[in-house]
Amino acid sequence: MFDKILIANRGEIACRVIDTCRRLGVKTVAVFSEADAGARHVAMADEAVCIGPAASAASYLDIGKVVAAAVETGAQGVHPGYGFLSENPEFVAALDKAGVTFIGPSAEAIRAMGLKDAAKARMEAAGVPVVPGYHGAEQDPGRLEAEAALIGYPVLIKAVAGGGGRGMRLVAGPEGFEEALESARVEALGAFGNGDVLIEKYIEHPRHIEVQVFGDGETAVHLFERDCSLQRRHQKVIEEAPAPGMTEEVRAAMGSAAVKAAEAIGYKGAGTVEFIVDGSGGLRADGFWFMEMNTRLQVEHPVSEEITGVDLVEWQLRVASGEALPCPQEDLSIRGHAMEARLYAEDVPAGFLPATGRLERLAFGPGRVDTGVREGDVISPHYDPMIAKLTCHGATRDEARAALARGLAETEVAGVVTNLGFLGRLIDHAAFRSGEVETGLIGRELEALVAPCEAPGLLALAALAALGLNDAAPGEGFALWAPLSWPVVLLRGDERIEGRVAALGGGAFAVEIGGAEVEARRGPEGWVLDGRPAAARAEVIGGKVHVFGAEPMVFALPDPLEAAGEAAGEGAVMAPMPGVVRSIHVREGEMVAAGDRLAVMEAMKMEHVMRAPRDGVVAELGVAAGDQLEAGALIVRIEEGAA
Repeated sequence: MFDKILIANRGEIACRVIDTCRRLGVKTVAVFSEADAGARHVAMADEAVCIGPAASAASYLDIGKVVAAAVETGAQGVHPGYGFLSENPEFVAALDKAGVTFIGPSAEAIRAMGLKDAAKARMEAAGVPVVPGYHGAEQDPGRLEAEAALIGYPVLIKAVAGGGGRGMRLVAGPEGFEEALESARVEALGAFGNGDVLIEKYIEHPRHIEVQVFGDGETAVHLFERDCSLQRRHQKVIEEAPAPGMTEEVRAAMGSAAVKAAEAIGYKGAGTVEFIVDGSGGLRADGFWFMEMNTRLQVEHPVSEEITGVDLVEWQLRVASGEALPCPQEDLSIRGHAMEARLYAEDVPAGFLPATGRLERLAFGPGRVDTGVREGDVISPHYDPMIAKLTCHGATRDEARAALARGLAETEVAGVVTNLGFLGRLIDHAAFRSGEVETGLIGRELEALVAPCEAPGLLALAALAALGLNDAAPGEGFALWAPLSWPVVLLRGDERIEGRVAALGGGAFAVEIGGAEVEARRGPEGWVLDGRPAAARAEVIGGKVHVFGAEPMVFALPDPLEAAGEAAGEGAVMAPMPGVVRSIHVREGEMVAAGDRLAVMEAMKMEHVMRAPRDGVVAELGVAAGDQLEAGALIVRIEEGAA
């Protein structure tokens, strides 16, 4: 076993690795950028080395700096986590040259699976089923469009060097192919330095099921499957293990295929073989196909650990330090069910836009919590906006789902917009409850999943908190001829919710809000609404009213002294968040139509296309390609008129 390792990562995965190292008595070295000087992983590690400024390219992605930090601190091994350099064969080669062990697969194994087209060809040769498609080297647009027609629409355009949904476009018919191809190539070139793509048949009722594998460089075992079908923008939201509806026959077939894939490339360490599965009519042994292999630990590995009792990071350390595979296949078994939810700082109704801000409140409900932040930390625009992963286990799927629902409902976050309420609604959706999960569920049900909650009881709690009535101080008397009452206004975006609260005496109040009336009375453990204990609570934090519970909500309070700012104008296209302008597609004086692409902005590892809000002429360009923008910065102004 190693005496000391360096963790070439940040956030929750760095903290996760440190937890296992502490248990095993292995000392840890953290690396950090200037933006992360006060981060949780830095505080947890035995040593820490600053490797550069906030930009990932100058810090976490700088191979020379990371290798130098490992050598200078005497680290015997480097754990890459996921993301950043975790699947970079040049990083592995640089560590090998420096005499430091990479805690993961060989550079050759990473290269074998790094390009999707070559990986699929290799898997097909190894007897692993692959999706019908074009994986050839010829990249002429005409050839690609012809291949798409032969495969049959709908098709997926996928970057050969891609991952995490970047460089991927779904094309429903030939009329959309050219624009989708251009967009995928631009994004892939910017993200991976390689604009080549492949074309695959799109499975119309797809499920995303992956198999956790672990190898020692010669042989491999699998630790069963995970279902990761609940996705948005091809990024996972909820993961669970085992997969709903899985049979022993299909599990054996998928496990065998995954092990073949790992052994075909001499895989060493933890990896994941991802399959696209036809979800129509139940799972079948001939209804799954190889998608890709992630040659690293996955974000969702906790669900596999929860059902197997295995610490995958410990296995990584042991095998990388020269020990044998810790467990044969026959000794691995499934115990119960586990679900994981990814809690992000993001504005779901606004299109899952990443959010920033200070975590003024951060408290988690029951369950396993993997996090890299603490209350008081800042979610910055420089890195992935994940706050935490909450994983819950139960004897059955229903028990695991109920435990996760409780864990989410009892989690409290203030100061940053999150997807917490969206997650709660998602796992309460009838299709999810019944196990009918597939990758299109969120897209189809998005309107219902993000609709504002209008529950009168929750609005009443917010109104009481806004007036400072949570504590038994004001509001206990009567005016001369009528009960004391106070107007209240709650702001939810552009929506103004008005109400009135009247004191009834004895700690009771009549709350008129949202077109309904609620009687609220203080009980020994909180508010009682219309005779029933409230299942939520509200509190003013940072000048806003936060409702915590299964339907978390945030309301601003009007400031009567604040002067109204000048409107930006309906033709102004503003930066919705901090980010970098990747490309500009119009010039001043150019005529545009509503919906035309104006610019492409990148923020928190995602591409956002800015489109014209109306027909008109480009009157002003406020930015240039490469500019770093703050939220609200003018990008383009469109005015009526002719060029």
